[in-house]
Amino acid sequence: MRRPAMRVAGPVIGSADPLRLAEFYATLLDWPLTDREHAGVEGAAQDWARIRCPSGGQKLEFRYEPYFTPPTWPPVEGEQQMLMHLDIAVEDLDAGVAWAIGAGATVAEFQPQEGIRVMLDPAGNPFCLFPDHA
Repeated sequence: MRRPAMRVAGPVIGSADPLRLAEFYATLLDWPLTDREHAGVEGAAQDWARIRCPSGGQKLEFRYEPYFTPPTWPPVEGEQQMLMHLDIAVEDLDAGVAWAIGAGATVAEFQPQEGIRVMLDPAGNPFCLFPDHA
């Protein structure tokens, strides 16, 4: 059997408030909010949103998770672990950190590497900003 064409379009991130988290990442990345569903009932399982890179291809989706628990950063045994994180390249690290804070992120207290900033989104998910020298 020949493998069908496949590509990773982007992750789906669980949240207690997916619409708010989608709006945060839309502001952070300057990507439009392209789709959203809201059941009209607070905490409904249908709450979902998508943002998409304006140049096409990549997207981020956010869906309601009724038992969402923010990951602990840095990891602690027995606590909720981070399952994945986003790496976001920035032209200027200090400007990227300032922009992320203005959008609603916080700088994580624990910073394991020089030249990279671990940030926390409004739901508590870590993401990394790093200089893009390309």
